[in-house]
Amino acid sequence: MARLVDNINEVKAEYQVLVNQLADLDHQLANIEAQETAKKAELGKRKAELADRIRQAYEAERTSMLETFLSGASFTDMLAEMSTQLDAAEQDKALAAQIAEDRETLLALHATVDDTRGQTNVLRQETAVQKQKLDQRLDELKKAQARLKKLEKAAKAALAAQKARYARMAADKARLRHALAVTSAAKARLAKKINNLVARQFNLGHIPSRFNGTLRWPMPGTVTQPFGCTGVVWEPPSGSCAHWHNGIDMVAAFGTAVRASGSGRVVYVGWNYADGADPAWIVIIAHSSNLTTWYAHLQSRYAVHAGQVVHKGQVIGWEGNTGHSTGAHLHWMVEYNGTFVNPRLFT
Repeated sequence: MARLVDNINEVKAEYQVLVNQLADLDHQLANIEAQETAKKAELGKRKAELADRIRQAYEAERTSMLETFLSGASFTDMLAEMSTQLDAAEQDKALAAQIAEDRETLLALHATVDDTRGQTNVLRQETAVQKQKLDQRLDELKKAQARLKKLEKAAKAALAAQKARYARMAADKARLRHALAVTSAAKARLAKKINNLVARQFNLGHIPSRFNGTLRWPMPGTVTQPFGCTGVVWEPPSGSCAHWHNGIDMVAAFGTAVRASGSGRVVYVGWNYADGADPAWIVIIAHSSNLTTWYAHLQSRYAVHAGQVVHKGQVIGWEGNTGHSTGAHLHWMVEYNGTFVNPRLFT
């Protein structure tokens, strides 16, 4: 619209120049036509005067000098009459010359009138074209202004909707913070429970104090979310990360067998109530007093039971979609010395 307004201003300026030029030509044409009319009147007057003089001369020629003398006029009177006639002849000659000059001037004025009228007509056409162009641009501007008005109305509605969504998001974010706080507390309680179970198995001599070996991947598939900082909003904050993923997510065909990453003793099988109202089915294996592996979002059916000894690669469950999940996958975690670490450190 701004470019269109600039273009309109340019067209207006060009149009105004043409209008001014046309006004000047119209003024010049009026002056020249007035001069032509005056010159025609002057020429007519001189022609009439010359015609009158010619008639007088004709009448004078019908009376001879001898008749004038015989009529009783003196010789002096006759000479005076002859002188008068000679002066009149000279005046008639000068008047005829002036008439000829006036005709030439009138012809030149007429040619100038025709030329100026031609220029005026051309300029009038250019002005009409420029006016049509200006009217077209003004119509485009009017339509653009109407479109802008609709866009402003739509933008206002979109902004209102965006503000409403932002308000809902802010409220959801507050609820999410509350849910994360509740979840964190529940996870802390679950971790304490698991630590007590691991300590009991260690005290009973069922697991070693240190893990010596490596871990295998529990399931073939594609890693969809690595360990560490993430953009998933329902993951809790940790350190400098707004959201922290404490394991590795991997995806395979639904129902793929999930196997123990290493030999150890199952300390927990069941629902992860730390997830809240929509818990995931998990299996937790203690490989030593300071190392456990967690397998979450499994199908809710038993492949092993708590207290059971499992060997590396043994099936402990099947990939499922339980708990907070957007699709079937396995969430694999490794807890070492009370902290969840990157499982790749042990593979």
